[in-house]
Amino acid sequence: EVHLVESGGGLVQPGGSLRLSCAASGFTFSGYYLNWVRQAPGKGLEWVSGINSGGATYYADSVKGRGAVSRDNAKKTRRRKRKRRKPEDKALYYCVSGYCLASWGKGTLVTVSS
Repeated sequence: EVHLVESGGGLVQPGGSLRLSCAASGFTFSGYYLNWVRQAPGKGLEWVSGINSGGATYYADSVKGRGAVSRDNAKKTRRRKRKRRKPEDKALYYCVSGYCLASWGKGTLVTVSS
């Protein structure tokens, strides 16, 4: 059974940085494309970033240039560091596996406020 657990959410000031992590189990981590998907209060789901098995990264325009995703296949973890947080970054962030968004974690909440 695929199991994804996000961590690292919390309160950050506008312009600040936060590192989110995703720990995975139950599948061959190194071979999977991994995504971050977020949902802001009262809004729909938004794909934010992805990283393929080779480490190539992809970002939505809304976050491009403000951070990076990485993965550690040995530890089966993935991280996402975002700099220069904006109020509109406030959301529940999900770690999601696969190109088809097959499996989801429960999410970690990021709040941006001064």
